[in-house]
Amino acid sequence: MKVTLSLDPEVERRLTARAHERGMSLDTFLQEVVVNEAGTTIQAATPTGRHIADVIRERMSKVPPEIMTTMPKDGASQHDHYIYGFAKREE
Repeated sequence: MKVTLSLDPEVERRLTARAHERGMSLDTFLQEVVVNEAGTTIQAATPTGRHIADVIRERMSKVPPEIMTTMPKDGASQHDHYIYGFAKREE
């Protein structure tokens, strides 16, 4: 079941900040809150039933080499910078 929430912008901003403090998206953070409150688990699956790592590998193999060379080398460790525009973390 998919649920849509309407949040006050200030509440959304605060929840998003708390999620980012934990290294999560707002969606993942809210799912965790619901799971903790309900005392249950959420099962995630890809539409094909394949492991997500296999899907990512397959899709990344289709990226042209000239595009791969332009991608940041610190994309994993600095993902908040590239996704959300946060300042880069010191390494």
